[in-house]
Amino acid sequence: MHSPEEEHDPNPPAASTAEPRTSFLEEKTFKARTVLVFGTISDSSAADISRRLLALDAESSMPIDMIVSSPGGHLESGDAIHDMIRFITAPVNMVGTGWVGSAATHLYLSVPKERRFCTPNTRFLIHQPSGGAGGPASDIAIHAQEIIKARERIAQTISKATGKAYEVVLQDIERDRWLSAEEAIEYGIVGRIITSKSELKPK
Repeated sequence: MHSPEEEHDPNPPAASTAEPRTSFLEEKTFKARTVLVFGTISDSSAADISRRLLALDAESSMPIDMIVSSPGGHLESGDAIHDMIRFITAPVNMVGTGWVGSAATHLYLSVPKERRFCTPNTRFLIHQPSGGAGGPASDIAIHAQEIIKARERIAQTISKATGKAYEVVLQDIERDRWLSAEEAIEYGIVGRIITSKSELKPK
């Protein structure tokens, strides 16, 4: 026999609302044709973002809004998103907010300048890739060569997207270079500062 207290718990565990709410927000975000890139970029986040881009592209050729607030992360994962944005048919409006750094800046530059926006308080960071490889000297030498190639590739991307001379960009990314929204416009990274979604239309 169970006691009345066991049968009628006065404090039953609260029903979880996380999953329904997440599903609701996911559906709303999809319908709004918006993709969020927040936090560190990794293989898993690149796969998720690429999947969303492909799904939205299959749904319609209308523009997709991508909102980016990320310190960067895995360079090749950023490359995957960068290339996927160029792979799909639907145009992407890139909106920087918070901070956009490193690999996140690389994917931010995947769209034409007229589609690159940011909110007023956004900060941008450009720099060369970092190393840290260990192991035999021969492996370290290989990693060093790959870092040099990655640095050159990053500089070429920034140069092409901003109109800055390649040699100037190489010099600028030798150390961390932070830019405010206004400085990022002057550098050629950002096309326009916006304060509302209604301004998300290329001029």
